[in-house]
Amino acid sequence: MGKKLIQFVLALAILGLAFYVYVLIATPIKFESEQKIREKAVIERIKDIRTAERQFKSKYQHFTADFDSLINFVANETMEGERKIVDEDDSVAMAQLKKLRKKNIEKFTYSVKDSLFKHLSAEDVQNLRYIPYTNNQTEFILDAGILTTESKIVIPTVECRAPYIAFLDTVVYRQQVINLVDNCLNVINKYPGIKFGSMESGNNEAGNWE
Repeated sequence: MGKKLIQFVLALAILGLAFYVYVLIATPIKFESEQKIREKAVIERIKDIRTAERQFKSKYQHFTADFDSLINFVANETMEGERKIVDEDDSVAMAQLKKLRKKNIEKFTYSVKDSLFKHLSAEDVQNLRYIPYTNNQTEFILDAGILTTESKIVIPTVECRAPYIAFLDTVVYRQQVINLVDNCLNVINKYPGIKFGSMESGNNEAGNWE
């Protein structure tokens, strides 16, 4: 009985060690896969926020740090554009315009939502403020302002951020998230999350995933 007991305990120990090694190897692989999936969703939404901010600035000459204003702009407002009345290769039509003393340009208005955000439902637009995988509980961090450059040029600035700790699983992958954030801050000097823009410089709303 003593020998069988020892064999049983050894078998359990081997199984336990094998499971520990499996977890040690599998957890980082699973985390990397989950990170990619979640980052992709965050990037898609933050791209829409960036598009909305750029259009908002085109109309109002400044960015906004207020999601209510930005969402209302996307859902309800219009923009003004210009288009050619006739094909410039159509000599007859061009001659007619010249005879009427009209320029080959006409202005028109278009819906922000229907032109640039057809891929979003009305609910998606209302949820633009929320970071994916947070159950609509955590908003993107949105800042806007103005910056005076060394050459005394005043430029509008905007920055939108989603920290890793907001949308990655910090319960199952607590150590992996800690390591990821530490690596970003202390090794590669990168924001620990997904972001575009900068409040410190005019960087054309560049995203750190690009």
